[in-house]
This record gives sequence, structure tokens and C-alpha cells, in this order.
Amino acid sequence: MLRVLYLVHDLSDPAVRRRVLMLAAGGAEVTLAGFRRGENRLADIQGVTPLDLGTTADARFAQRLLAVAGAAAGLARRLAGIARPDVILARNLEMLALAGRASARFGGVPIAYECLDVHRLLLKDSLAGKALRAAESRFARNAGLLVTSSPAFVEQYFRPLSGVRAPVHLLENRVLELDGDETDLPARTRPAGAPWRIGWFGAIRCRKSLDLLAAFTRRMEGRFEVVLRGRPVRSEFADFDGLVAREPFLRFEGPYRNPEDLGAIYGEVDFAWAMDFFEEGQNSLWLLPNRLYEGCRHGVLPIVLEGTETARLAARYGIGVALADARPETLAERFAALDAAAYQALRADLTRHGTRPWVLDRADCAAFVQCLAALRQPAGQAAAAHPVPYLVANKVDCHDR
Repeated sequence: MLRVLYLVHDLSDPAVRRRVLMLAAGGAEVTLAGFRRGENRLADIQGVTPLDLGTTADARFAQRLLAVAGAAAGLARRLAGIARPDVILARNLEMLALAGRASARFGGVPIAYECLDVHRLLLKDSLAGKALRAAESRFARNAGLLVTSSPAFVEQYFRPLSGVRAPVHLLENRVLELDGDETDLPARTRPAGAPWRIGWFGAIRCRKSLDLLAAFTRRMEGRFEVVLRGRPVRSEFADFDGLVAREPFLRFEGPYRNPEDLGAIYGEVDFAWAMDFFEEGQNSLWLLPNRLYEGCRHGVLPIVLEGTETARLAARYGIGVALADARPETLAERFAALDAAAYQALRADLTRHGTRPWVLDRADCAAFVQCLAALRQPAGQAAAAHPVPYLVANKVDCHDR
């Protein structure tokens, strides 16, 4: 059984829980270690008790650097009681910095770098940006694999700007389904005269999206409602609860379990908000968000912005509603004539694909663990044929892109 030490920047991140479940389902034995965010308590994940490396805070980069430095100083002591891992999986740059120390602590362990978002600081042409990229390059020099979720991250950042030269495993943010065998999307019925509902689920961090949806729903005078669920990044809003409370057609329904609650929460909405302006012009253009796959898996139409990687994926499958720009007027014009027949026609384009494009099953989990296990080969052997190959999601063959 492959032993994986998983180093994470935020133990409360739902994506961390999904990755632990995925690794376990693929046959790995997982040790989880990482930072907690403020009020979040440590919690077991499928019997995995995390090692606490300290506390960090959202949007406080300097504080996070200090926390990482402190954790590095005491890392050998914290890891003293665990078995030697076969592979270290480091999520985000700060954990990659710790991975080298952890590897040395165990006499040299292969490292995989998991980067699912490209932070705006890494993209700056300033001295700070160049210093961060140099640090990433240095910390990644011993990484045998880069795990990322969108081809645009590779094309727009890792190839042209980053010094990371590890082979790439493209692992999309698909819905983890370990026990289901459904191939058809769920049927949907809507009460006559009910308002259309847009679901915005997951990490709620985009003030521009909130303002846009508020203006749109007011303009539509109750024909549309927006349901928000998940974790608001409160540092991005002066008063998130007050903003939502003042809007007559927006409501926040709190956190949910992923993947256990996805069917229920998406079953209450008609559209999934798959637009993001948090790092407009950069990361927001390139990402493929969880909510895109979650909504499609549960028969909910994504709303996407033209010119983004999200829109390109939606266009590849011929699904969803694409907007030319992010103005309330554009949203209102696009949905002004929406009726049951038009909605069913759009949904038929989605249902014909079934569930497969949107899910990861046990076979996918095993394939990912096998990719990590391959890092135990002698250095340079796996990547000798291709300097910067892709390991395509859910496959094990390599090719240049």
C-alpha cells in the first residue's frame, strides 16, 4: 500500500477532504498534516486524524509566511511519530516549501506539487512576484509531478512563467463518486410559476459576482432567485451577511458536505453560477471550478463567461448559457424570454452526455494513486522521453501538448 504524506494549507478546505477520500479509495494510506484557519477546528476525515502545523488566516500573506517558517522549524519533531511515506503530496506553494524539509527528514522521499489555483502574487512582474516565482522554482526542483486542474494553468502560467519543470498530471475538479453507478442525469421537475433559481455554491469569494447577481435579480423582479451555499471568504466582503440580508432575492444557506449533499442542494436550483472575477484577467480566466462539474453532474445548467476556460469546456460539450460580458443588462436580456420549453431544450443538450464527463470513480482514484506510486522510480526515468509531458486526467499515457 502506497503511503502518502499530504501537506495542506487549510485543513478545513472541502477540497482537501475530497482528495483524502480519493487517495484512500485509490488504495493509499494517507497521513494528513496542515494548517487550520482561525475558528476552524481539526476534524478526522474518514478516520484520518490530521497533524496540526499551526494557524493561518485568509488574505494575510505575511502571516502565512511566518506560520510556514515556524512550522518548518518544528517539522522534524511533528513528523517524528509517523511512518516513512513513499510520496509527499504538497498542496500549494507554502506546503511545497515544507515538503523539501519533510522529504529530507525521511531520507529523501519523492514529492508531488498540487497547485489548483495560481495566486495573483505569482503573476506580478514586480520584485515580489519574481521572488515568489524563483522560490517556487527552487522548492519544485525536486518535485517529480505537478498536479493541476486546468490546462490553461499550464498554458498561461506553468509553461511561460513558472520555473516548475515537472511532468504534469491534469486532474479536473470532477465530482467524487465512489459507490454510485448511475450513468444518467437525474430527472427534474419545476412547479409551475416558481421562480428560476441560480445556485452559487462553494468558496464564495467574488464581490463582483455578488453585486452582479444582486442587480440582476432586482431587475428581474422576483423571476429569478439566487441561493448561496458554502464558505464565504469574509475578508473579501465588508459585511457579507448584511449584503445578502439587504437583497430581496438572494439568500445564504450555510455550509454543506461535499460530496454527500450535492444531489440535494443542486436539486433545488436550475442554473449553476460558474463565473468568477476574484482574480479577473488571470486565475479567473483559467480555472475550471468545482461548481461547473457539480452542477452538470446533477443536471443543472452552468452559466459561464465567454473567453474563459470554463466557457471553452462548456462549448466543447455544447452545454450551458454563455454570456458575452458581466453586466446585469446582459444577464437580463439573455434570460428575458426563458420559459419551460427553452429550458428543457438547453437541458437536453446536457443530459445526452450522462454523468461520465463530470465524475471521478474508484478506477480514477486508483489511476491517480498509480501516478504517485510511479514517482518511486529512479530519478529522471519517468520523464526521460518528454521534458514537460501531460499525464492526461484519468489516463496514464504521456504526450506533449
